[in-house]
Amino acid sequence: MNIKNLEKIESQTFRRLISHLQNRTDVQNIDIMNLAGFCRNCLYKWMHEEARGSDEDFSIEEAQQHIYGMPYDEWKKKFQK
Repeated sequence: MNIKNLEKIESQTFRRLISHLQNRTDVQNIDIMNLAGFCRNCLYKWMHEEARGSDEDFSIEEAQQHIYGMPYDEWKKKFQK
């Protein structure tokens, strides 16, 4: 498989993972962390770190909103137990 096709598939898979996590608000980050060793917080931090190595500026707040589907503080108030 060529790199462009692989990157497209990886990108689509990552978007699907984010969508899945946004829809599963019943599952807390600590539950995900205990089972998988990473959580939503890890994902937004990784995105922010990767953006620092590119030409794009992607703040922590923008990364949080991208992963959570809303501002992080709003998500915490609505869904965190």
